[in-house]
Amino acid sequence: MANDPIKKKPKNPATDSHPNLEEEIRHRAYELYEARGCEDGHDLDDWRQAEMEVVGAAEEVAAAA
Repeated sequence: MANDPIKKKPKNPATDSHPNLEEEIRHRAYELYEARGCEDGHDLDDWRQAEMEVVGAAEEVAAAA
């Protein structure tokens, strides 16, 4: 249909300029796991913490640009 809006991925300067974002989050989450003494059962907590740290740093870089 001609009236259907074109669905585009929303632009996010913090992640668009950071192509290896997921890999960096994965790496940081593993560092958190190791720092905890490799204790199982906190994978989601580690991932969320890593995501906040890495994305937060990327947003700061994007804001400064």
